[in-house]
Amino acid sequence: MKIYFKHEIKLGERVSSKEIVDLLLKERGITDVAEFLTPKSPLELDIRDFDKTYKKQMDHVLKLLETIYEKQQMVVVYTDYDADGVTGGAILWETLHLLGFKAMPYVPHRVHEGYGFSIKGIENVKKEFDPALIISVDHGITAREKIAHAQSLGIPVVVTDHHMKPELIPDKAEAIFHIPLLSGSGVSYFFSKAIYDHFKTKIDPAQALPISMYFQYDYQALAAIGTVADLVPLVGPSRSLVYHGLSAFAHMKRYGILEILKSAGYENRVVTPYEIGFIIAPRINAIGRLEHALDALRLLCTTDPDRARTLATRIGDKNTLRQDLVKTAIDQAYKMMKKEYGTTIPKLIVLKSDQWHEGIIGLIASKIVEKYFRPVIIMTKTDGHYKGSARSIPAFHMTKFLTSHRDMLVDMGGHAQAAGFTVTQQNTDAFVKAAQAAAELQIQESDLEKIIEADLKIPLSYLNLDLAHTIQSLAPFGIGNPQPVFVSDTEIKNPTTMGKTRDHLKFFSDHGIEFVCFGKGELCKELKPGEVREVVYKLEINNWNGQQRLQGKIIHM
Repeated sequence: MKIYFKHEIKLGERVSSKEIVDLLLKERGITDVAEFLTPKSPLELDIRDFDKTYKKQMDHVLKLLETIYEKQQMVVVYTDYDADGVTGGAILWETLHLLGFKAMPYVPHRVHEGYGFSIKGIENVKKEFDPALIISVDHGITAREKIAHAQSLGIPVVVTDHHMKPELIPDKAEAIFHIPLLSGSGVSYFFSKAIYDHFKTKIDPAQALPISMYFQYDYQALAAIGTVADLVPLVGPSRSLVYHGLSAFAHMKRYGILEILKSAGYENRVVTPYEIGFIIAPRINAIGRLEHALDALRLLCTTDPDRARTLATRIGDKNTLRQDLVKTAIDQAYKMMKKEYGTTIPKLIVLKSDQWHEGIIGLIASKIVEKYFRPVIIMTKTDGHYKGSARSIPAFHMTKFLTSHRDMLVDMGGHAQAAGFTVTQQNTDAFVKAAQAAAELQIQESDLEKIIEADLKIPLSYLNLDLAHTIQSLAPFGIGNPQPVFVSDTEIKNPTTMGKTRDHLKFFSDHGIEFVCFGKGELCKELKPGEVREVVYKLEINNWNGQQRLQGKIIHM
């Protein structure tokens, strides 16, 4: 484990809390500090501002929707089944529905239809709804052939997406709104807002007002969920959505979200990226992983509190089942690792099984990456094919890597560190062999060494509540805007364990700062009072019994 720090403040230097935070902002490339600290409201942003071609494309879509509106033809919102797709699908479908469109959501079944558009899914939509238009949410940019098939059936398609663009984009699409800066739900928010702004004059002002309030509160909160869940960098317009979306939770009375928080014991708490990432999003994802995500969308949109309670309970149960399945599968994966690789771990780990549920293979991959710090592909058999989910490390762009093997795959797509694909059973062994051979050449040994990159090495005497509060002004933290990380030499005082099962470590520094290290209670036996350790940590504020004190949350020591 290597520890790097970008800057160092040495004892005796005169530096204020503001100067320390200014240093952090400069290192992150933040030039407009005022805009970063207080981002512009998403209500002030327009989808046409993201690309010079979007004005013409949006005009075309609105004209198409006007005809559909007048004829009361069907619009299908064809969304992805993860938390980003479901929240984005809820925003767009509900906007159309409340504006008076004849609209239906369509969420593909993960196992039977797979990610995004499929021939089977499009034909199901044609048979069930015979729509005049399909609008995608959180997918479609790679679906060139499927969109051409929809057009051959007489169904125009509008794409809203944020995933990595292929060399050949869908040339038969009516319009494409592809914004990598946003999540799928973020693209949906701004696309839906443009539709609302155009059509709001066609409905009664009393009906328009509630939708307007939804864009101010509910839909910003939903877009924040999708953005955090999909690990989109919290900069620019995505920071705007999450910054204002988190505040919007306090004003939102959407029964589904309230029931999720209540069932998890987080009722009436301030919602942060933690609550989204570890409480809300996993429950939304769970139903799509194991069954059909349409119930997750129903939960987000229902206006019936009893139905919300029933759906939230069911989805909570599915989340518990998902956790159990993942635990069992990871134990199996570790045994498989030992049997297949022994002590010689390849640079690209590939594991496949005929038993693992397709909905959890991404979670298995993430756990294996966490343990071994190298890219991982997890595959499971389904319908004569193998579905694969890949997770990676910072130095290895997984989607670009899979693209170089696209001729062996049925389908693929994703981001830098997360991707999914399908491969025929006949091509599976050849693909695995080719992928591992290529990875051995492309991945350097230095890429596989865990590195902790801290923002600042600083003496503990410079830390105070004023600095901690100023750092909090940089929130929300997440991908693209991580919580600042510090390194300090710390004299250990009063080391002890805490928690019901004494799993966590706590000690104080020579400056009276409390340090905690969750899940590392066993380290207490190694620490000697008075010894000095180099500690890597995040500076936080511990609020207890009306008192505030500094706390360092340890990452490594």
